[in-house]
Amino acid sequence: MATVKLAERVKLLEVEVARLKDKIESSEKEAKPWTEKIWGIFANDPAFEEAMRLGREYRESLRPKPRKRRKT
Repeated sequence: MATVKLAERVKLLEVEVARLKDKIESSEKEAKPWTEKIWGIFANDPAFEEAMRLGREYRESLRPKPRKRRKT
């Protein structure tokens, strides 16, 4: 009796593994690089533009300031 339950469980696992393999293979065929999936997602988004502006300001604040020339 225990072998019947075990055989049923193994069969269910085999079916599930086959389903998962099919899912992986189908997703690999149509998979795009992640950059293509998100390209343009923030187009015309004011929050994104503000974040980019603030990041630019921060990076520019880290740059060394040019020295002032002394008059001779």
